[in-house]
Amino acid sequence: MEYKGGNTVLAICYDFDKTLSPTDMQAQGYIQSVGYDVDEFWKKTNILAEANDMDGNLAYMYVMMDEARGRLIFNREKLEEYGSRVSLFPGVEGWFDRVNEYGKSKGVTVEHYIISSGLKEMIDGTEIAKKGVFKKVYASSFYYDERGVAVWPAQVINYTNKTQFLFRIEKGVLDVNDDKVNDYFQPENMRVPFRNMVYIGDSDTDIPCMKLVNINGGHSIGVYNPETQKKDRVYKMLRDNRIRYIAPADYSEGSELDKLLSAIIDKTAAYETLETKHIRDVYESM
Repeated sequence: MEYKGGNTVLAICYDFDKTLSPTDMQAQGYIQSVGYDVDEFWKKTNILAEANDMDGNLAYMYVMMDEARGRLIFNREKLEEYGSRVSLFPGVEGWFDRVNEYGKSKGVTVEHYIISSGLKEMIDGTEIAKKGVFKKVYASSFYYDERGVAVWPAQVINYTNKTQFLFRIEKGVLDVNDDKVNDYFQPENMRVPFRNMVYIGDSDTDIPCMKLVNINGGHSIGVYNPETQKKDRVYKMLRDNRIRYIAPADYSEGSELDKLLSAIIDKTAAYETLETKHIRDVYESM
C-alpha cells in the first residue's frame, strides 16, 4: 500500500469576547441602547437563569429579545450593525493575513475558526468577519421569522458544548447538522489532527476546549488584556494545566503572541514531515 499524504493544516480556534475584543460584544452598544447599565443587564440575566434552572446563554438571549420590544427592531441587520461597532485588540485586523502568509512559507495552511458563546450575527458584522478571514464561525444565533425578526434561539453555545466543534474541525465535518461527525476516521485521515490545533481563550469558559486540545498534543494559549495587565485568570489556568502558554492579547507584528504562533507553525511543519514519513513507511510495510 502507498500513503500519498495530504496538505498540512493548522486550525487556530478563538473565543471572541476578551480574546479578540476587550469586552463582551453586547456591552459595546446594545445593552446601552435598551437603557441598561452593563452590570445591571448581566445581573438580570443571571437572576433569570438561576431562578429557572436556565442555561446562562439562553437567559441572555431571551433578555436581549425581551428588552428590544418597543425600543428597536430586533433583526439580523440590527445585530450586525452593533457588531460593526465592536472594538478589537491591537493588531487583530492584520493578524490573519500575516499568519496565513507565514504558514504558507512553511508549507502549512492556516485556518481560523471562532468558537464563541457570543452572538454569531454580531461577529458576522465585524470588519474582520466581513473580510472572510474565518473558515467557520460557531457562535450562538437566533432563528428569524418571515419578517426577519428574531423569535427563537437557533444555536446556543456554552462552555461544555464548545468541544463538539473541535471534533468537527478535526474531521472536516463543519456543517452543524452533519452527523458524519460521529463516524470513525482512521487517525491518518483526520483533516486537522488535534496536535495541529491552537485554542486561544481568556477564561474558565474555554477550559473544556483547552483541555481537549492539550491532552491530544495541541496548543492552548491564555490571553489577557494588555492594557489592564490582569493575569489572575491565565495564571490559574496555567497552574491547573489548562493552558500551555500565556500572552498579552496583542496581535501586532512582532508581539509575543505573534512570535509564539510562528514557533507553533515551525513545529507543526517539522512534526508533520516526520509523521508523514512514518505513515508512509507503515503503509509500505503492509
